Amino acid sequence: MTTPRRTLLAAALAAAGLALPAAACAQAWPGKPIRLLVGFAPGGGTDIVARALAPKISEILGQQVVVENRAGAAGTIAADAVAKAAPDGYTLLAGHANSNAIAPHVLAKAPFDPIADFTPVTYIGYVPNILVVHPSVPAKSVEELIALAKAKPGTMTYASSGVGSTQHLAGALFNQISGTQMNHVPYKGSGAAIVDLLAGQVNANFDTMPPVLPHIREGKLRALAISTPKRLPQLADLPTFEEKGIRGFDVTNWYSVMGPKGLPADIVAKLDDAVKKAMADPEVRAKLDPQGVQFGGPQTPAAFAEFIRAENAKYARMVKELNVKAD
Repeated sequence: MTTPRRTLLAAALAAAGLALPAAACAQAWPGKPIRLLVGFAPGGGTDIVARALAPKISEILGQQVVVENRAGAAGTIAADAVAKAAPDGYTLLAGHANSNAIAPHVLAKAPFDPIADFTPVTYIGYVPNILVVHPSVPAKSVEELIALAKAKPGTMTYASSGVGSTQHLAGALFNQISGTQMNHVPYKGSGAAIVDLLAGQVNANFDTMPPVLPHIREGKLRALAISTPKRLPQLADLPTFEEKGIRGFDVTNWYSVMGPKGLPADIVAKLDDAVKKAMADPEVRAKLDPQGVQFGGPQTPAAFAEFIRAENAKYARMVKELNVKAD
């Protein structure tokens, strides 16, 4: 009798020993570095926001958050990699309006479902789009640009961070509202688009505020209008599109953190808390406030999920109405 009892006791202890490390591993997330994929080249708005937040999130979680750029296809290459990653919290996406609300409705066949294939974690905020032109363009206002574009239909160009990006859609919407015919020139991210704009290879861009603001201040780009409802203190002299009669210009670059579908609720909660704490940190705000990042919006993962559904519905309609397709 003694031997069987000892055998059963040993088996029970062994089972307990096996169970404890598994439970401990689940509670110990994160136990290794986390990759935060950015779907655009370095220097763009998404990259700037991700790199401002990553060090503070690393500090809060006790593990390094490594920003990894996988540029191309309006952010969908990085988004697809995250959609197909294991839902263990170690591969995350710097979610964006391009990859998670617009491009899936523009591409002939999107590689993922923008709603079903992701777990919404945290909405970070949005940045306005700014209509900028190269100084060689002889237009110093929206009205002058419209007149110039109408005088030379089909000859002026605007850059974007890719087919199905907010810049692409903003340009198409501007063409429709103003009756112009500027041609779209897609790139693999804002960084590459701005390089060619600065060189005068393209005439204009409807880019986000972070990557173009330094060039505006240095006089290398001329800003004509901003997409916020009211003027911003960072560019107090810059009129809004609404002021210039471009009404219904409802295209916004928003940023977020997202994971693959099936991301456990406890990891979502930890990530959400860490990102919110990082966003509230004075050092992080000192980096992002001057870039024009507008905080607020959905405050919980569930509210963010509803926001994504609404954004997809909005842009699906807009893409259809504008007849925007992959080139």
